[in-house]
Amino acid sequence: MMHSREDDLLVIRSVLQGRQSDFAILVQRYSQYVFTLAFRFVPVREVAEELAQDAFVKAYTNLAGFRGESKFSTWLYTIVHTTCLSYLRRKNNSALLLDEEMLTQIYDQKYHSQPTHRSEQNSQRMLLDKVIGQLPANEAEVICLFYQAGQSVEEISVITGATTANVKVRLYRARQKLKDIIEQCYKKELIE
Repeated sequence: MMHSREDDLLVIRSVLQGRQSDFAILVQRYSQYVFTLAFRFVPVREVAEELAQDAFVKAYTNLAGFRGESKFSTWLYTIVHTTCLSYLRRKNNSALLLDEEMLTQIYDQKYHSQPTHRSEQNSQRMLLDKVIGQLPANEAEVICLFYQAGQSVEEISVITGATTANVKVRLYRARQKLKDIIEQCYKKELIE
């Protein structure tokens, strides 16, 4: 569950005013979020846990640099993103990996429905996740950030370091490719 911007700012101010132990509040609020993001990049539980911990250490160390221009979760995602990409570069594996379990969790958080339709929706979401996995990494990333993590184009721009125009182009291309893949390969499964 994401918390309000004001709640996060109060905790951040408290930490910056010398109550370092209050940082544990942010860790508690965002630990599942950060782990899930890290696990998306590196689907090995132990490594993802280590990367999540590294991201929190970096967030704590650089907390004074948080200007509050974006949501704390966006700023934190940027740190997780950079931490994971650095790890992948060191391992000579720059592919961004999508994890089906993570995507389903995000869908479940975002999608409220009647219990009678959940099974059908879960199977459709799993199929959609499979299709997203067929996209190039940079396009899959913006689709996941925009639709599943609920980030705005501007926030995605901050996270990825791409211009907002570039993010819009990636989103457009990704939508077109998703549509083409679904129509060519999976239309029957999504309709049923």
